[in-house]
Amino acid sequence: MSEQKISQAVISRLPRYLRYLGDLKDEGVERISSHDLSIRMHVTASQIRQDFNHFGGFGQQGYGYNVNYLYDEIGKILGLDHKHTMVIIGAGNLGQALANYMNFERRGFIIKGIFDRREEVIGKPVRNLEIQDISKLESFIKDNEIEIAVLTLPKAGATEVSKILVGSGITAIWNFAHVDLELPDDVIVENVHLSESLMKLSYKLNQQKNRE
Repeated sequence: MSEQKISQAVISRLPRYLRYLGDLKDEGVERISSHDLSIRMHVTASQIRQDFNHFGGFGQQGYGYNVNYLYDEIGKILGLDHKHTMVIIGAGNLGQALANYMNFERRGFIIKGIFDRREEVIGKPVRNLEIQDISKLESFIKDNEIEIAVLTLPKAGATEVSKILVGSGITAIWNFAHVDLELPDDVIVENVHLSESLMKLSYKLNQQKNRE
């Protein structure tokens, strides 16, 4: 089945499958049934089978899933079988925290540079990188064949910089800024609005208190 026919709901569940399968690998589990996996993940076994059937199934009735194989195949679907180069634009607390997060590299996401326009932070070391002047961003992207840009900028700055990114050939943006970017259709944007996620949590907490 082509990727266009697979719903975003299914795609959004793949990273969670990968995480649980990684835990199973660490525990030395070689095979698992959809039933046992459903108990661990608190979803139905039929949901798991339906999701996997979009990509060929991966298992067989009465035999279950080979954990290592399934982990590798889902990794390939998610594009984790090759490395992705990244830059971070915005060297504030969030940008530096992301630059210091080691698990990105373990997944194949290699942060090649971090940029900011504030003179007081330019030249400051962040792990194995040095914060660079944002004026160098465009040439850096082209010279280093960067695939993904991470935006951790204020709203106004993100809109301006996103246009520079598109002009430099970036087609994938991980956007932490509090703005919905208006970009060409061939530019993939994954928005991560932290305050919206926190408000969802607040809503659920409020609902729970009302029930009590």
